Amino acid sequence: MIPLEDNVGDIVGKAQRGLRISDTELAERARVSSQKIRALRAGKFDELAVLGIAGVLGLAPRPLYELAKGEWRPQKLDERDGVAQFNTRYHDMAVNAYLVWDPPSRAAAAFDTGGDSSEMVRFAKHHKLDVQLILLTHAHADHVADLPSLREETGADVFTPAREPVPGAQPIEEGKRFRLGKLQIDTRLTWGHSQGGMTYVVRGLARPVAIVGDSLFAGSMGGGNVSYQDALRNNLEKILTLPDETIICPGHGPMTTVGEEKVHNPFFAGKL
Repeated sequence: MIPLEDNVGDIVGKAQRGLRISDTELAERARVSSQKIRALRAGKFDELAVLGIAGVLGLAPRPLYELAKGEWRPQKLDERDGVAQFNTRYHDMAVNAYLVWDPPSRAAAAFDTGGDSSEMVRFAKHHKLDVQLILLTHAHADHVADLPSLREETGADVFTPAREPVPGAQPIEEGKRFRLGKLQIDTRLTWGHSQGGMTYVVRGLARPVAIVGDSLFAGSMGGGNVSYQDALRNNLEKILTLPDETIICPGHGPMTTVGEEKVHNPFFAGKL
């Protein structure tokens, strides 16, 4: 199973940067020594330090502690007809791309490209899928790196969030709807990590599927590089209000579900 994208140090760091709280201020407000904060980042922690820091940073204490102790990761999702995940390398990171298809018609959409789309193309050919759409969650390099090759191999139409133009891709706004066989794909603007981050919600399979890019990870979220508060709000209002059984397909790390994230994600647990 793909490892979690973020450890507790990553989560604390993202919250600190988003709230503009320095190590010194965090230590003072949480009544925790700077040494303990540094130890937490290095993978060493004590319970009182974790719980104190969580309160200052607006993080749910118990889920943060569970992650610190390695006590939670999302349940492994069984292989499901209609959804496939592809995990590839881009420089020193691992990045996800996805295929979603309508089983009766075999009409398919690719979501992002990852660092190398060749496995995705092989899978599509082996399963006789007709890739008609390439839908980009955002324009960061690791998610669009192999777009020219994927477009050439599939001949699919390419769409990108209007706020993040990509050469050769048609811009789309929130509310755009695609039809793929019997599937319906709706778009929700979940920006904050990037200027135009888009979540694609697919209905028509056994369970709803949300391809979220870097807006949300299992147990974490993308850094609020553009707007931390808007990233939090969009994730809460536009992703975590979907049905609990909705499969979340993030740009990094393992797949998860809305129900799991509402309970176990330190950024959002207890807020819905």
